[in-house]
Amino acid sequence: MAEEMTYEQAIKRLEEIVNLLEKNEATLDESMKLFEEGTKLAVFCNKKLGEAKQKITVINKD
Repeated sequence: MAEEMTYEQAIKRLEEIVNLLEKNEATLDESMKLFEEGTKLAVFCNKKLGEAKQKITVINKD
C-alpha cells in the first residue's frame, strides 16, 4: 500500500489518521487499524527521507 504512494500522499494520509484518532470517535478496533496504518506510513516516510538525504550526500560529494 504505502509503497505505491508518494511521500506527499503518505504524509497527507498520516495527517488524516492523526485527525481521526484525535477526535476519539473511532471504535477501539478502528483506532487500532488506523494506528497500525499510521505506523507503517511513518516508517515509509522516514525511509523516503533517508533515501533523499543519501542522494543529496552523493550529489554534494560530486
